[in-house]
Amino acid sequence: MINAHEKLDFRVQRWIFQQGWNSLREIQCLAIEPILSANTDVLISASTAAGKTEAFFLPAISAIADHSNGVGILYISPLKALINDQDRRLESLSDLLDIPVTPWHGDSPQSKKRKLRASPAGIVLITPESLESLLIRDAGWVKSAFSSLKYIVIDEFHAFLGSERGNHLLSLLHRLEHLLGRLKVPIPRVALSATLGDIEKVPFSLRPNQSLPCKIVRDSVSSASIQVQVRGYVNPGQITEENPADAEYQICEDLYKFCRGGNHLVFANSRARTEGIAATLSDMCEQNLVPNEFFPHHGSLSKDLRESLEKRLQQEQYPTTAICTMTLELGIDIGKVNSVVQVTAPHSVSSLRQRLGRSGRRGGPSVLRMLIAENEIQKNSNIADKLRLELIQSMAMIRLLISDKWFEPADTSLYHFSTLLHQILAVIAQWGSIRAAQLFNLLCREGPFRHITLDSYKALLKHMGATELITQLGSGELVLGVQGERITGHYSFYAVFKTPEEYRIVSGSKALGTLPIDSLVLVGQHIVFGGKRWLVKDIDTDKKTIYVEHAKGGRPPRFGGSGMSVHDIVRQEMFNIFCKGDYRIHYEGQKIDFANKEARALFQEGAHFFNDAGLRENAIIQDGANTAILTWKGDKTVNTIAALLSMHGFEVGNFAGVIEVIKASAADVVEALCNSAKSELPDATELAQSVPEKRVDKFDEFLPDELLAIGYGARAFSLRGAKSWLGSHFS
Repeated sequence: MINAHEKLDFRVQRWIFQQGWNSLREIQCLAIEPILSANTDVLISASTAAGKTEAFFLPAISAIADHSNGVGILYISPLKALINDQDRRLESLSDLLDIPVTPWHGDSPQSKKRKLRASPAGIVLITPESLESLLIRDAGWVKSAFSSLKYIVIDEFHAFLGSERGNHLLSLLHRLEHLLGRLKVPIPRVALSATLGDIEKVPFSLRPNQSLPCKIVRDSVSSASIQVQVRGYVNPGQITEENPADAEYQICEDLYKFCRGGNHLVFANSRARTEGIAATLSDMCEQNLVPNEFFPHHGSLSKDLRESLEKRLQQEQYPTTAICTMTLELGIDIGKVNSVVQVTAPHSVSSLRQRLGRSGRRGGPSVLRMLIAENEIQKNSNIADKLRLELIQSMAMIRLLISDKWFEPADTSLYHFSTLLHQILAVIAQWGSIRAAQLFNLLCREGPFRHITLDSYKALLKHMGATELITQLGSGELVLGVQGERITGHYSFYAVFKTPEEYRIVSGSKALGTLPIDSLVLVGQHIVFGGKRWLVKDIDTDKKTIYVEHAKGGRPPRFGGSGMSVHDIVRQEMFNIFCKGDYRIHYEGQKIDFANKEARALFQEGAHFFNDAGLRENAIIQDGANTAILTWKGDKTVNTIAALLSMHGFEVGNFAGVIEVIKASAADVVEALCNSAKSELPDATELAQSVPEKRVDKFDEFLPDELLAIGYGARAFSLRGAKSWLGSHFS
């Protein structure tokens, strides 16, 4: 392995020498042979900034160094910004070998695109959406330009796994191999990622039909140094002389202290909080008569504003802190970042790992601060606050990340009917016409939509015909209908993803604002909005309006309802922390405490309540007039238990994994759950039928109700998890 670089093209070896590298990294050495062999897929998994990009490109460029007939490498990225970044990073190596690199997306220079069209060669950097556009609008040129394609590489593969966009990508790759006549001699696929849970199963997601074997390349050891601290804050019940500032202002004061003078990323999860924190920090700079160095970064900002901030971070000339959502989570090079700060609990362990990897990129330690605020405990506080669940979830995720090196695996059980409908339209638009059986073979039987039964496929085609998306000719071939022509002819068609639908929240005649419908909402459910608790009275899906009335009861928790599903393992780790009364991490015979004084005090409050309430033995407790259920299971199981109780006629709320049954005794709830445990449970599709708004993905509005229910049921509910929990508590 020491001399692995000698297998590379001599010009690539010269480039390595010019970089001043003493040697290649472990994953770069291990990747050379399988990539040069070109007879296997390769999965390269290593931490951020571990050299994954070079691990692919050094051997791949060596393989196409003398390739003169068409495009040799197709690089696929989830982000335009990452493509632009990769184009810059490949410049010196590609110039040395005289290999053209063409970024191809909506903002790419037309001159580069025209040059590639006239003389296809080298490396093409593209998004899935731009590849879709090429297949539909210019399949003939694609067939010619990519006829000798040697490699397909997918960057940030975890960002695609288990999602609508991921299935779209897999379908695109299968269609591309079909177009090029390469189904029997597949094009090797290489996936790059820093966070892959259940990694041994990932090759099935990279190539579902397994027509090529897959070699997994990963670090044998990680020498990265990590510094982590959780800081706790208390949000006062009311502002007084003793408590003159709420927790968010206290957090901003600490951010100003920690971040001024350096380069940092602050992840605030939501756009509203991102803008609020950035504005407060900017005001602090103005009040202190110093230049502003705090700027927001999220998807709603203009391209110019985002790119100017990214450039400022890369140059490292001025101290810069970006307050961001998920937009800076992926691997665009933003230079040396001193630390990453997480405000509120992260969505997932995988997301936390990606964010942590943004710091310590040049030999220094990765530094993570988590700033977690909890509500002050009062007489009518709810159980989620009494348990300090946001703090405990943060601690659990840190333990899983550092001690267990665990990440959430992708959910590969979903149907993705929305994307299948999109692909049916896309394939017909590409070919002009196609027979239904050919389409089923291409997309379902041999393609990525293997969960789709023939009956469901037929039901979808029938509905698409009834709504004029497609039409069947007398010869039996399917062509686009009037509606299908309109949809595929619009530039917005190429993407399968969308932002969550915004619903108006209305109380009486007063509009309270809008809420993204990205998690389960049922009539009779209690939701939190604007810091208050509301009872859902009705949902009008046509007007996209949720009608609510004010609900009396405990103060609403600050935490929950992000739309991101928390995994079983995370909640089980939270339960384990409570049972042990210890969140610290064992390392080399020592217990490492990563919480500050305030966070430790908050933990002790939560642990005392856990023990006093007997939650180690009891999953159901009376909480005033209400009953609380703590399953310590993931959101899909929690959703299922909540939906079952709703079907029994109970009013149910669900916050941060705590099921709250309104105005119900624990005895009545136990009786209902006992009955559920002994009876035949409705399946996930039946549960989904009681959810008024099931349209989550972009093309769901065109699906028949029966397929909507099947798809939503698989996404939101876990009958296996519910049966297991019911069986262990009520058998």
